[in-house]
This record gives sequence, structure tokens and C-alpha cells, in this order.
Amino acid sequence: MTPRTRCATRRESWTPSSEPITRRPWYRDCVEEMKKTMTKHAPLLTALLLALTCTGAAANDPAPDTWELKSPDGRLVIHVSVCDFEAKKACPLYRVTRDRKEIISASTLGLELGDGRLDQDFRVVDVRHATRNSTWKPVLGERSEIRDHYNQLTLDLREAFAPSRGLTLTFRSYNEGVAFNYTLTSEDNSAQAVIRRERSEFRLAGDFPAWAGYSAQCVYTRTPISAIKPGCERPLVIDLEDTLRVALAEAKLVDYARMRFAPLPGVDHALVSHLAGEVRGPLPLTTPWRVIMAAESPGRLVENNFIIPNLNDPCALEDTSWIKPGTILREVSLTTAGGKACVDFAVKQGLQYILFDAGWYGDEYDETSDATTVTLDPKRSQGPLDLQEVIRYGNERGIGTILYVNRRALEKQLDQILPLYQQWGVKGVKYGFVQVGTQQWTSFLHHAIRKAAEHKLMVNVHDEFRPTGYDRTYPNLMTVEGIRGDEATPPPSLTVANAFVRAIAGPADHTACYFNARVAANWTHAGQLAKPVVFFSPWHHLFWYDCPAQITGAPELEFWRDLPTVWDETRFLKGEISEHVLVARRSGQRWYLGFLNAGEARTLNLPLDFLPPGKTWRAMILSDDPTLKTRTNVRIETRDLTRESVLALKAAAHGGMAIRLHAIPSENP
Repeated sequence: MTPRTRCATRRESWTPSSEPITRRPWYRDCVEEMKKTMTKHAPLLTALLLALTCTGAAANDPAPDTWELKSPDGRLVIHVSVCDFEAKKACPLYRVTRDRKEIISASTLGLELGDGRLDQDFRVVDVRHATRNSTWKPVLGERSEIRDHYNQLTLDLREAFAPSRGLTLTFRSYNEGVAFNYTLTSEDNSAQAVIRRERSEFRLAGDFPAWAGYSAQCVYTRTPISAIKPGCERPLVIDLEDTLRVALAEAKLVDYARMRFAPLPGVDHALVSHLAGEVRGPLPLTTPWRVIMAAESPGRLVENNFIIPNLNDPCALEDTSWIKPGTILREVSLTTAGGKACVDFAVKQGLQYILFDAGWYGDEYDETSDATTVTLDPKRSQGPLDLQEVIRYGNERGIGTILYVNRRALEKQLDQILPLYQQWGVKGVKYGFVQVGTQQWTSFLHHAIRKAAEHKLMVNVHDEFRPTGYDRTYPNLMTVEGIRGDEATPPPSLTVANAFVRAIAGPADHTACYFNARVAANWTHAGQLAKPVVFFSPWHHLFWYDCPAQITGAPELEFWRDLPTVWDETRFLKGEISEHVLVARRSGQRWYLGFLNAGEARTLNLPLDFLPPGKTWRAMILSDDPTLKTRTNVRIETRDLTRESVLALKAAAHGGMAIRLHAIPSENP
């Protein structure tokens, strides 16, 4: 126990058990006298406290109510205190350093409740320390095993003049980042809370550039902190310097209003949490985690994104055997013949699912459309469609069916459609155009994910939703489409930016297509092949705008035929946001590399020292070659490589490469 902790404990031990000390006349006299003294000497006391808490006091001379929480490797430190700061008295204060470099300057924490602000005049009544070092295996992940290793500090606070209401602050420090949340408590177990605003500050030491966007499917722009507007999306990646990147994120958002960021009024280059609406609930009420990640490169931030599921609850499902990853073909004709043709193609091409998109139960935007019936939208198809026959046909051949349901039918018919689809033999549901942001719709969506799990249905969420790690707790949440993928024809720079920024949040389906004209307008075909490697998504839609009859004359599609969608190991090897990205992922004994390049042609030299030693690796290398007289101009090359090899990667403007490596059995074991 640190000297600070002993100070807090002794203060509690002075209180007699027979009568609270705060009710005694002499105590009130002392408080009034202290107020007068502190008011008289406020500038001196404030300067002293800030010197101790905000610049780092010596270990043998700590400030009262000040703590340091170090990451397991000692590099990241959260400095926490409860002291006077600016105009606030006895307020919770934190700052973050990495290798003694300040990441977050002294910033206050607090909430604005329905009956006033809760951000000052606190006393510390209990301090607890904990540590955890364990591993767990995700059902579907970017890595086969995740380490959950952190140190934790918990402070129980009471308002000095309203001791019946409490605030607990929990801080965690991982090697990958730090996190904190709030828990509102009360002596009245029937109490309800209304949180109008959250006042979590993120003060930066300078006006650093950040990759700002204002919707889930945003275009990112490199913007100084001082120019960020309210509603800035998370994760927010900030470039402190070339070798230090920071990401501000959110984890375990389940029954709460979504957090984004807004400028902190009156403070240069500082942000404050910006909720999408009020939050109401019984006490105790715990907020989602506020996360601050730090790493040497943007790629390392993505490699470390397992901090987000680590901050969520473990898997709640006893049986996960029915949750199956795979690749998906979208059926666009909405006919029986078209559905069966998609099933046959999926078998041939090695896909696992087909998707019936909007229109199979009527106009998705019509409130009267009934998702318990097969009633075609005449604007999309004249049919005929025997949907249950297609589902049966696919299940017999090992191809599952996924059904799209717009949020209008979802909100009205959730309890009817999920058991019905399970009865039909459907494997999953795509929740379309879901409402997000407020506590009401956040809660509803996560309820709909849990409800789907009750009926052994997997889920893909469409549009403006961003995940915060709930796929650990309910791994039937397979992926999220809303990232401005190929369906929305993003510029190459946005695709590469998404690979670094949006990917921190979790799975993202890029809805890749291959023969559609937008590929030639925005990418090369070799770059298109690389996207399902660069983007992690246990469900990948391939050939989004392509029909089976169109998918011919491309032998390089063998690369997609056996492509995994979940991985044992992931490494971001090179890249910069919006410029280029090179990712290596391992499944079993095979490695897959995806290289995407936005902008001018680029050459990279890649040492293969991430491969295990003592083996020879056969590489299938897919690259763009406009001199080839083929439909897609993709060159297929086979080479034998070793761990000592250096591979020259050449990508055309807005192009890329895809590579598969497998070990060659030794002739002399």
C-alpha cells in the first residue's frame, strides 16, 4: 500500500462508529475555518498541488490523494489525483504519460446529472488496487489467443456535503493503453440517475494533428485538435510525433449513449466527451470505458486493438459451435433460379454463405412491409422466389443463407422474425440501417444481438453502427458493414485510412467486388484481392456487385477460394494513414499478405523475418501487370522464399498486391 493509500485509510479510521463525524459541531467549525484558510491561500495551494500532481512529485514526497498506476511493462502511467484544479475544488484529475512523455495533460473527470454537476468537492473514502494476467481464446478473432494483462486502481469518492451519493472511478493500465469509467452509487438502492452530460476531458500537450471524421462512414481529414468540431467520431487517432500515435476510443457500449468528442470550451487543443443524449438508469450505473491507446505507429495501434474486447465481458454463450465464419455472395435477382445459381457458385468458389438483400419481403422503407412473409418488392424483382426452397437447397450443400431486414421491420417484428428464421433454417440476419447513438437505440440493438443468439442466428450490422468489443461477449455479432466500403465507392485514400483508424474499433466488412466498373475506376484488381486480408471481418462479402455468370476468366480468384476470415496471428508490417498499408495474417501454417497503395506507384522492400526459421516457403504472388492481355491484368507468380529473403513489393497507383505463403515439406526431415 502506498503512502497515499495509508493517508486515505487513516482518515476513515478517525470516524467513530456511533455517530458520523460530519454531524458534530466542532467538525462543522473546522470545515468553515479550513474554507476560510484555503480561500485566503488558494493561489499558493493550487500552485503547490499542481506542481505535485501534474509534473510528477518525488516518490518519497507524494501529494495527498495522488496515485500512479503503471502498465505491466512500466511504460504507460496514469497519474490520478483528487485536488483543486483551476476553478474546481477537490475534483478528480488524471494525466497520462508514456516513457515519461506526456500524452494527456492534467484533465478533469466528472458528470452532469439531472440535479447538478458531479465533478468536485469530493473526499476519498476507499482505494483499491488489483492486477490481472490471463489469456482467453476468442471464438472469432484476428489472433487465436488474447492476453488480458493490466493493473487497476479504484477510487470510491463521496461528495463532501452530500455523502449519501457516491462516485467510483476505475482506472486500468495495460501495455497497449489506459482506460477509465465511472460508477454512480447511492445509499438509496431504489435511486435512479439521469446523466445529462459526461465531462471526461482529454487535454493534449500541443495542437497535434488528428484524423477526424463525423460519422461512422466518414471521410477522414488530418485536422489539428483546435479545429475539431462537436461530434467527432471515435476511434480518433492523433499524431503526437512520427514515433508516437495515440487513439481515443470507447469500449463496452451496451446500454448508454454513444460517446464522440467535442472541443473543450476555453481550453486550447483539448477535447471533452460528447454524448448522443441523456442516459437514465437505476443505481449503481456504470459508464462505458474511455480508452487512450498509445503506440509507435498507426499499424501497432491496430495490432493492439484487442484492448477493446478485453474491456468487455467474457463470452456469455455456453455453445458457440453454430457460429461459423466465412465468405458471402450477395443474391441480387431475388428469384429461386438466381438463389440456386448463387448456391452452386458458392460451392464451386469455396464460399460459405449467400445473402438475400433488400426487397425479398417488400419495400424495405415501407412501414407496412412484413418480414415474416416472402413478398417481393416489384421495383427490385418480378420473381418468382421460393425462398424456403433456396434455403433448403443451400443447407443440403453446406451453404448457409443470410437475410437482410431493414430496421423498420426489425423494430416492430423482432420477436416474431427471429424464431421464424431459425425455423426456416436461416443462419444469420443483416440488420439494416439501424438507428444508433442514443441510449434507447444502443440498448435496442444490443438486445437484438442477444435475441438473435437465443435463436442461433449470426448478425451483421449495417450502416452507422461502430462496434466497441461486444463481439467478445456475444460472438454471433460477426461484422459491421458501415465503413464506406466498396458499395459506396470510396476513394483509395479513405480505404487505407479505414484500415488504420476504423479497424481499431473491430470487424469491418468492406463489401469487396471484383468485376464491377467501380474497381477499374478506383483500384486495380490485385489491390481488390488484398482487401479481405487487410480488413478483418469474420464475414466477408465478396463479389458485391457481381453475378455468378459474370465471374469468369480470372484464375487469380483461387486466392479468394481458400481465404480464411479469422486468424491465428496478425501483423501490420508497414504503412501510413491514407497512404499505404501492408498487413500479414496467419492461419495455421499459411501466411497471407495484403498490400494496398493509395496515390502514386510505390515500392517496398519487405524482410520476411516474421516467418519461422528453418523452412522454405512457397509464395503465390498476385500483382498488377498492364502488359498482360487478360481480363484483369493480374500476374500470378510462384517463388520459393525463406525467412532471410527480402521481397520487393511493387504497387501501381491505387493498386496493391496479394500474397499467399505456405511451408514446403522438407525432403530431409
